[in-house]
Amino acid sequence: MYWLIVGLILVTMIGVLAVADSIPMSLDSFLSGLTSPSSLFLLLTMLSIILVAVLQFTTPSASNLESSQTPSNILPHRFFRIITYILVAVLATGLIVGSALQAINSYQQARTTEVVEPMRVQALVTIEGISDSVYDASMESGYRQVAIVSQISPLVSDLSIQDLNKITDKYVINNKNNSLSSNNLLKNFAHKFGSEGATHRILLNAYPKNSSKSSLGKPSNDSQLRRLNHLKPGDQLFMSLALAPLATSEQTINNPSGFDSYRWLKARHVDGVANVLATSTVTVPDANSTSVFSDHSYIHNFRTRIDQGRWQLRQHFYEDWLELTAIDQQARAVTLSLLTGDRSLISRDTKDLYQLAGISHLLAISGTHILFLAIMLSAGVVFIFDRLYPTVYRSVPRWQLRWGVMVGAAFVYALFTGFDVPAARTAWMLLALGLIRLTLLPISTIRVLFALAVLMAWHDPYVLWQAGYWLSFIAVALLLKYDDTSNRDAQSDTVHNVGLVNGFSKRIWETSKRLFKLQFWLFITLLPITLLLFGKASLWGLIINLFAIGLFGWVIVPLNLLAGLCYLLSPAIADSIWTIVSTIVAHLHELIIWLTSLPSLSKAWLYTPINTAIMLMVILSMVPWLLPRGFVSRWLALPPLTLLMMTVYANQQSLKTIPTLYILPTGDRYVSAVLLQYPNGNNERTSKNKNINWLFLADHRSATIRTMASKLTADKLFTALEQHLGSLSVDVLEGVIVQSGYTGLTTTLNNDDTFATSGIRQSEILPMTVAQLAARIPIGQYWQAGRSERWSSLQQAYQTINHSEGRLGVSTQPCEQGKTWQLPNGALTIQALTGWSKVGDASVWDCTIAIDTSLPIQILKYDAAHPLKSLPSTIQTRISSDHSTVQQVNDPLSRLILNADTHQRVWQMWSLLCSADASNNQTSSHTTWLGHSESQITTEVLRHQKIDEIMTYDDKGLEAALSLGEIGNVSPQK
Repeated sequence: MYWLIVGLILVTMIGVLAVADSIPMSLDSFLSGLTSPSSLFLLLTMLSIILVAVLQFTTPSASNLESSQTPSNILPHRFFRIITYILVAVLATGLIVGSALQAINSYQQARTTEVVEPMRVQALVTIEGISDSVYDASMESGYRQVAIVSQISPLVSDLSIQDLNKITDKYVINNKNNSLSSNNLLKNFAHKFGSEGATHRILLNAYPKNSSKSSLGKPSNDSQLRRLNHLKPGDQLFMSLALAPLATSEQTINNPSGFDSYRWLKARHVDGVANVLATSTVTVPDANSTSVFSDHSYIHNFRTRIDQGRWQLRQHFYEDWLELTAIDQQARAVTLSLLTGDRSLISRDTKDLYQLAGISHLLAISGTHILFLAIMLSAGVVFIFDRLYPTVYRSVPRWQLRWGVMVGAAFVYALFTGFDVPAARTAWMLLALGLIRLTLLPISTIRVLFALAVLMAWHDPYVLWQAGYWLSFIAVALLLKYDDTSNRDAQSDTVHNVGLVNGFSKRIWETSKRLFKLQFWLFITLLPITLLLFGKASLWGLIINLFAIGLFGWVIVPLNLLAGLCYLLSPAIADSIWTIVSTIVAHLHELIIWLTSLPSLSKAWLYTPINTAIMLMVILSMVPWLLPRGFVSRWLALPPLTLLMMTVYANQQSLKTIPTLYILPTGDRYVSAVLLQYPNGNNERTSKNKNINWLFLADHRSATIRTMASKLTADKLFTALEQHLGSLSVDVLEGVIVQSGYTGLTTTLNNDDTFATSGIRQSEILPMTVAQLAARIPIGQYWQAGRSERWSSLQQAYQTINHSEGRLGVSTQPCEQGKTWQLPNGALTIQALTGWSKVGDASVWDCTIAIDTSLPIQILKYDAAHPLKSLPSTIQTRISSDHSTVQQVNDPLSRLILNADTHQRVWQMWSLLCSADASNNQTSSHTTWLGHSESQITTEVLRHQKIDEIMTYDDKGLEAALSLGEIGNVSPQK
């Protein structure tokens, strides 16, 4: 009953948040009569206490059951049970409705403070907590910091550092004279801004700029932005900022990693983002600073002091950072993260390594860290009282003293580590379990866990958007369930009359077996929620966690906590211990890198998109195990479990009956990546892989128009493509076509002979991505637009720079006009329409591809966060309205053109050489054009190719198609 009510409450709240975030209507009139969130929280807490009391004290005992069986007590007992059930139903309904109102109320409050439009402003910035990352141009790491902005004024012109310093001095003088009303400048600006006295909680961003950008005559502000690392929590200073609202979940669909930054920021109560334009070098003194937390100033000041301690400890770890090697830097960064939860120094590669190993949860401050410190401190205090003040136990029992110290240490350390969900859950659990023991209430630990989960959701509904909330509570619930089961099994499997040696060896064997069973139990039970939250799960976690959990829990974490305590007394001793911890962590990193690089064990990720049906099967499989033993037969879990395994296997096989073209997100609006999956079960060569897979890559930056430099790298694109291909169950690529020509691949137009050994050029991002893909995925053939004489040297350069030992055996074929690939049955044909690499002009090398099929191709915008919810691509222009999708089924041939021109000479050459042949050989009854909105194609070429529909990668209209047909965002028919 408890878990059912808790589940309904949490599902209702997260559903209300999702719906409220998507409806455009205002909720002001609906919420006008609601109470404040704090009053509603107290009301829900009181109702829950009444419900628990009703359920607890109406549970019949053995004596009551015997007395109720007498004929005179049957009717009153039944009437009492009916009244009880009605009361429970009413209270549960009230809790569910109140939870929904609390979620709506929190949403409304968050909406009133959010940034609604982009603007350039000057503002007083108050640093809150420690930064998420540090500014380091050498590591291409940017500064990200949650802060409170107030005294907001529109930025009329660019402000220099001296201007901001003058504003700071004027602000300090006005505060000293206690004449804030004389600050006409700020008041007038705030009045123009329309929100005098408004404050926003924003995420500050400052990233290193490319050298090409700083060479345009503007002085570099790298030294100014480097000073941001020295801002400690609580500092106040004036900045000029570029404020912007949060990108919604729908707008983050182009994120190649599938990470929903909108929900992540909303869960942190961030109202907007801001890029730092300029900063003052003078901070507001503490005596003149105006706190924006006046209602809770004492709590805020205490929290600020703790955050300053975290910041000082980070500065201690960051002192000689540049003198360390990369391995030692990351070992020290992980050591700091395990102590304070500060991940700002951990690089993206180290985070990816921990994710691949399935041990990224070890980087978070969990209940293990809190309990270890609490136990250590409570044991020390009890030892002191036992030796020096034993008379204190006359008034306070020993367990109460130990409990008080543990609770105090848990809350202080939880605050010191950021008070994230796992740390807060542990501290509150310690307090609640001690109170239950103190009051002798018959409440089990699992019910305390359920109550705490609901209370945290009522206090902050947006905590439901944090993955740590679900993983923390579900993992602890599973551990409690496993502990109950294992204790019953241990009591039934007691061993008697065994020798000392045999008993010791048997105990080791039983302990090892229990640890493996526990790890396997957690991995299997947490697998559905992991796939639901992240879309993938590392199979390495089942193996590496067997020794990593013990190493972290019994060696690294205790030594780290001991060093943290010693740091308060003697930093030199603490540094010695941290050196030992960093050495252990560095060797662990080397071991994990060696294990994960084994070619035979390269398939480490399990990609299985989760939808409602799969989650329903998971729940049905777990219900018989969650219910009390004997309530229902656990064999009932077998049918949904079998269906679940069949569904997961079917998703892995990914057998499609309709040709599908996925437009994959790359993170760069000019770089496109599309995957064609064509079903072909009759081909013997592809009988093992039911789909023919072709990958098409192109860079659409115009050769004649200046565009913003790309921040995309080959490593980033490869990581994104590897994840996308894995989630789509692509193990083999029939071919890869790079449609853009690169002069860096040829020896005739490039005289630079040093690039192959000194480094990989940024312009060769797509060929280098293919080189990395070829090391992981078998590729049948590789077509490269233009000339590619230097492809072999580029592969060697990649192998040298990345210390790769993989086999890079893919060779290039020129993607030239007329080049064709076809299935034996003729159902699929891929042909190059443009590309003349023999011409000594790179402007005509780009290779546009035509895909002819006997079946219509479904074009989908791949959603990395929710692959099963990928939507059809939008038709920007429908030239011929008499071609419907339903009619396409009977069409003899459908054509899809993947355009990739960067210069108008490509289509001028095509018009001179190929337009007549194209008109005579056109046999398709329906032609779809897919390209970039800044394509250089002309209206005459579109007419020659008899285009029926036009789609673009960036969902913008194509200028050449404006006069051809119906313009507008049209969703394709299904």
